[in-house]
Amino acid sequence: MAVVHDWSHDVKKYIPSANEAAIAGIVKHLGIALQSRDASFVACEDKTERDRVRDSFLKKKLGLTDADAELEKSIVEICKKMHGDRDKSRVAFYYMLAEKYGKLSLFS
Repeated sequence: MAVVHDWSHDVKKYIPSANEAAIAGIVKHLGIALQSRDASFVACEDKTERDRVRDSFLKKKLGLTDADAELEKSIVEICKKMHGDRDKSRVAFYYMLAEKYGKLSLFS
Protein backbone atom coordinates (compact mmCIF):
# COMPACT_ATOMS: atom_id res chain seq x y z
CA MET A 1 0.00 0.00 0.00
CA ALA A 2 1.35 3.42 -0.94
CA VAL A 3 2.07 5.96 1.76
CA VAL A 4 -0.04 9.09 1.41
CA HIS A 5 2.21 12.12 1.46
CA ASP A 6 1.03 15.38 3.00
CA TRP A 7 1.90 17.79 0.18
CA SER A 8 0.06 20.57 1.96
CA HIS A 9 2.52 20.32 4.88
CA ASP A 10 5.45 20.73 2.43
CA VAL A 11 3.96 23.93 1.01
CA LYS A 12 2.88 25.39 4.35
CA LYS A 13 6.42 25.04 5.65
CA TYR A 14 7.20 27.99 3.34
CA ILE A 15 3.79 29.62 2.93
CA PRO A 16 1.70 29.08 6.08
CA SER A 17 -1.40 30.65 4.50
CA ALA A 18 -1.15 28.56 1.30
CA ASN A 19 -4.34 27.99 -0.67
CA GLU A 20 -5.50 24.36 -0.18
CA ALA A 21 -7.37 24.31 -3.50
CA ALA A 22 -4.26 25.48 -5.36
CA ILE A 23 -2.14 22.82 -3.61
CA ALA A 24 -4.69 20.16 -4.60
CA GLY A 25 -4.67 21.49 -8.18
CA ILE A 26 -0.87 21.26 -8.39
CA VAL A 27 -0.96 17.72 -6.96
CA LYS A 28 -3.58 16.83 -9.60
CA HIS A 29 -1.49 18.49 -12.35
CA LEU A 30 1.59 16.48 -11.33
CA GLY A 31 -0.47 13.31 -11.02
CA ILE A 32 1.43 10.11 -11.56
CA ALA A 33 4.82 11.83 -11.26
CA LEU A 34 4.25 12.16 -7.53
CA GLN A 35 4.10 8.39 -7.16
CA SER A 36 7.81 8.18 -7.93
CA ARG A 37 9.90 9.34 -4.99
CA ASP A 38 12.56 10.67 -7.35
CA ALA A 39 10.12 12.61 -9.53
CA SER A 40 8.31 14.11 -6.53
CA PHE A 41 11.38 16.20 -5.71
CA VAL A 42 13.21 18.92 -7.66
CA ALA A 43 16.95 18.43 -8.10
CA CYS A 44 18.17 22.03 -8.12
CA GLU A 45 21.78 21.11 -8.92
CA ASP A 46 20.70 19.38 -12.15
CA LYS A 47 20.58 21.80 -15.13
CA THR A 48 18.39 19.35 -17.11
CA GLU A 49 15.91 19.33 -14.23
CA ARG A 50 15.83 23.14 -14.04
CA ASP A 51 15.30 23.28 -17.82
CA ARG A 52 12.40 20.82 -17.45
CA VAL A 53 10.80 22.99 -14.75
CA ARG A 54 11.25 26.06 -16.97
CA ASP A 55 9.93 24.49 -20.17
CA SER A 56 7.20 22.16 -18.88
CA PHE A 57 5.89 24.13 -15.94
CA LEU A 58 6.70 27.82 -16.37
CA LYS A 59 6.29 28.03 -20.13
CA LYS A 60 3.80 25.28 -20.95
CA LYS A 61 1.58 25.16 -17.86
CA LEU A 62 1.79 28.77 -16.65
CA GLY A 63 2.07 30.21 -20.16
CA LEU A 64 5.02 32.48 -19.33
CA THR A 65 6.92 34.12 -22.16
CA ASP A 66 9.77 35.70 -20.16
CA ALA A 67 13.33 35.15 -21.38
CA ASP A 68 14.86 31.81 -20.33
CA ALA A 69 17.46 33.65 -18.23
CA GLU A 70 14.68 35.41 -16.25
CA LEU A 71 12.80 32.15 -15.72
CA GLU A 72 16.04 30.45 -14.66
CA LYS A 73 16.59 33.21 -12.07
CA SER A 74 13.16 32.49 -10.58
CA ILE A 75 13.92 28.76 -10.39
CA VAL A 76 17.28 29.42 -8.70
CA GLU A 77 15.55 31.83 -6.30
CA ILE A 78 13.17 29.04 -5.18
CA CYS A 79 16.12 26.63 -4.94
CA LYS A 80 17.77 29.10 -2.54
CA LYS A 81 14.56 29.47 -0.50
CA MET A 82 14.40 25.69 -0.13
CA HIS A 83 18.15 25.32 0.45
CA GLY A 84 17.64 23.80 3.90
CA ASP A 85 15.69 20.86 2.48
CA ARG A 86 17.73 18.02 1.08
CA ASP A 87 14.60 16.85 -0.73
CA LYS A 88 12.80 19.79 -2.36
CA SER A 89 9.11 18.96 -2.71
CA ARG A 90 7.99 19.45 -6.31
CA VAL A 91 4.54 20.51 -5.09
CA ALA A 92 5.97 23.23 -2.82
CA PHE A 93 8.44 24.27 -5.53
CA TYR A 94 5.72 24.63 -8.18
CA TYR A 95 3.39 26.36 -5.71
CA MET A 96 6.00 29.03 -4.96
CA LEU A 97 6.69 29.55 -8.67
CA ALA A 98 2.97 29.82 -9.48
CA GLU A 99 2.51 32.25 -6.59
CA LYS A 100 5.49 34.36 -7.69
CA TYR A 101 3.93 34.79 -11.15
CA GLY A 102 0.37 35.30 -9.88
CA LYS A 103 -0.80 32.06 -11.51
CA LEU A 104 -2.22 30.11 -8.55
CA SER A 105 -5.72 30.60 -9.95
CA LEU A 106 -4.82 28.11 -12.72
CA PHE A 107 -4.89 25.40 -10.06
CA SER A 108 -7.73 26.38 -7.74
